[in-house]
Amino acid sequence: MAYATKQNKAVLECLERRSGEALTAAELAEALRAEGSPVGLATIYRQLERLEAAGRIHKVNTEEGALYQYCTYPHDHNCFLLRCEDCGRIVHLDCGHLEGLCSHLESAHHFRIDPRRTILKGRCEHCLQEVAHGVQ
Repeated sequence: MAYATKQNKAVLECLERRSGEALTAAELAEALRAEGSPVGLATIYRQLERLEAAGRIHKVNTEEGALYQYCTYPHDHNCFLLRCEDCGRIVHLDCGHLEGLCSHLESAHHFRIDPRRTILKGRCEHCLQEVAHGVQ
């Protein structure tokens, strides 16, 4: 990213403070307004696009719309995302075993995965425990 505007910095810092959450652009606008840094929705979308291109955030497309989450790893680092199908929680995964899977898919099946855009869906530990204890 060649430069950082005030709005760009505000959007990035808000997502960074909420790194455990994936937010919609509207939720991000509301959070910024609540923090005393109102930024227009069109500006937020532009900043999110720039931050995603720079590898600072992940964009996750869902049935309900796009979600954005701060990425704790450098742009050149291969991290995967795990998304719980029950609660919607999104978790960054840094696991060397997945590198082997990527290598295998590329060499044996001639298919290259983009780890930073790959989302594995399943059930998170919290939801699995709820099911095991009959909470759901």
